[in-house]
Amino acid sequence: KDLGNMAAHESKPMAAQKAVTALRELFHFSYWLVRTYGKGNKPPATLAFSADSLPQTMQVEAKTLSKLKQIEQQFLENKKEKEHAEKERLKNEESRNARLKEIKKLQEEPSFWEDTQKAKVLNQELERIKKEVEEFKSLSQEQEDIGVLFDLAEEMGDQETEEEALSRLKHLSQALANLEFKLLLGEPEDKLGAILTIHAGAGGTESCDWAQMLSRMYMRYAECQGFGIQMIETTPGDEAGIKSITLSIEGPYAYGYLKAENGVHRLVRISPFDANQRRHTSFASVFASPQIDDSIVVEVESKDLRIDTYRAGGKGGQNVQKNDTAVRITHLPTNTVVQCQSERSQLRNKELAMKVLKSRLYELELEKKRAIQAEQESNKKRIEWGSQIRSYVLHPYKMVKDHRSNFEVGNAEAVLDGDLDALIQSYLGL
Repeated sequence: KDLGNMAAHESKPMAAQKAVTALRELFHFSYWLVRTYGKGNKPPATLAFSADSLPQTMQVEAKTLSKLKQIEQQFLENKKEKEHAEKERLKNEESRNARLKEIKKLQEEPSFWEDTQKAKVLNQELERIKKEVEEFKSLSQEQEDIGVLFDLAEEMGDQETEEEALSRLKHLSQALANLEFKLLLGEPEDKLGAILTIHAGAGGTESCDWAQMLSRMYMRYAECQGFGIQMIETTPGDEAGIKSITLSIEGPYAYGYLKAENGVHRLVRISPFDANQRRHTSFASVFASPQIDDSIVVEVESKDLRIDTYRAGGKGGQNVQKNDTAVRITHLPTNTVVQCQSERSQLRNKELAMKVLKSRLYELELEKKRAIQAEQESNKKRIEWGSQIRSYVLHPYKMVKDHRSNFEVGNAEAVLDGDLDALIQSYLGL
């Protein structure tokens, strides 16, 4: 009966194989009982024996029976977990549908558009819930389609159909893994965009070049995830690379993913700037803060700000180096400094700088509420030896290792080209 239940959750060949094995084990075990106690004799109520006391041909069978017991126990546990997960799914689905009806009802009210800020937030929430519902429906439909393909492949004996089903099952498993990982990002700010800041550390020109490599890596990662990217501020290095850069990365759960990158990143390679081709070690720090949206209000009093304007650096233009278009804002109570010079308009640069400032102030408040100020200080260690969270080794071997989760990736080039999913999930999944 238990094997029949397992057949509903496994392929038919697998269930049949287990059934045959179980029947063979029962036959040998019955034969052993008859030989030991004699035909017609009743064995004791409590039968004690070890697998080693059985004949050699039956030792494997006894161990298999023990294995079947473990499979049965695991099946019952998985069944309970599945039932609990199904109840939670139905509960979440009812909650989403109720919220959808509530927002649609609010949209029908004549006064809905009187508060444009509130209306915008509700519309964004509506689109997010719709996207989640469509994603769940799509995955559920794909699961049913794959099941049909497996049935067709078994009935027709078509290997090509079976390979197609296996390929689609692999993609479905990856999609489900990504969806499950998103469930780990349960903080309210995780679904927001991110403000990413990179600073070159110890190592001079080497570190400036490393900071530029990191900025390219995160830009490629954002492109692969479908996120929007905007460069807010950059400071070029004296000879090569960049001393610092600030990026605005917009997309769902951008901050939830990129918060795993906070810390010092270490690079080991043969220096392209060393004529003797010696190995060099470079450092750069990465810090991500949530990009607040209209649903979050951060009040900043004008008396707490010092605003400086200056002429922007760069490639020049009609306004860039003739007018004071660049803006630097200092928040005096926290000594937080932000600047922006990417736009030709001083007003636009000021708006972007205020956006970055509010994001950083919001991150500071989150740290206070979560009582992890000590952890934040550890993330902002000195950018040098012994403080890295991740190492990128390009010589004498190639490997990327996250020192927090001890997760390693051998394909360093793919990581530097933006393939960060495994590293991020290894840390956030701890």
